[in-house]
Amino acid sequence: MLLPLLLAGCARWTWREEPPLKAATAEQLTELLRERETAIQTMKGLFRVQVKGPGILLAQRMEGAMFYRRPHALRLQGFNQVGGSLFDLVLAGEVYRLRLPGQVLAGRLDALSGTDQIGRPLQLSVLAVSGAVGTAAVSKAEDVALSEDGDLYRLDVLALGKAARPLRRIWFERQSLQVVQEDRLTGEGEVEVTVRFEDFRPVSLPVKAPEPSTSGPAADAVLLKPFKVTIEDGLGQGTVQLTFHEIVPNPDLTSEDLGVAGGSREPGYGPVFASLQGGREDRVPLP
Repeated sequence: MLLPLLLAGCARWTWREEPPLKAATAEQLTELLRERETAIQTMKGLFRVQVKGPGILLAQRMEGAMFYRRPHALRLQGFNQVGGSLFDLVLAGEVYRLRLPGQVLAGRLDALSGTDQIGRPLQLSVLAVSGAVGTAAVSKAEDVALSEDGDLYRLDVLALGKAARPLRRIWFERQSLQVVQEDRLTGEGEVEVTVRFEDFRPVSLPVKAPEPSTSGPAADAVLLKPFKVTIEDGLGQGTVQLTFHEIVPNPDLTSEDLGVAGGSREPGYGPVFASLQGGREDRVPLP
């Protein structure tokens, strides 16, 4: 009696063979990062964000929207459950503008304090969104070292000079060669932040229509994008998790989408930026 039950159970169980591990060199992986970076020129997305950490002033859970244009234009917006604005962060090069209920913060990006109860979660959010857009490519001037770590490749991006200490560590899953983790390291070699990428899903990448002289319809290329990104502060100052509802690669974005005024590449509300030459942060009450 037992044997027929076992055989019936085996008949319903389907064996799934795991994809083979891919072989790759350091040069091939760095080129893959460059290709993926080049493929995304703009991006927009909707996500849910969860923030954890000591003394966090922002809401711990909120809905968010992001708009990105290469190379350095990014807008992040946070909303409560009924659609009310919690924050609106605009980055343009090295300049940021942060609108909070009742005030505007503006200044140089490097002045956004890493220990501030608002600044650090937002810095982590920017890194998390940047990772969703695509892991930053390795410059041709940087050296790399590749090693195997089980089912992963680990690519160390090394500082220039005799010390050759790692600045970044990038883990590639060897079945798909997707980046599943990146560590950013301090000058002392300590982990500053860790970013993990999960739940990869295909998104269509629009391809320009063919010229009239060519034959065949235009096709869409498909990229895999992580719909879950988690970033942890190496010093225990917070964790940010983004769960995307939607990712749209290479959409047409307007200046209003990116939060810039009149087509300028600087964030809007010009009077707020009047004193940026001094490199200090301004707090401007909203009318």
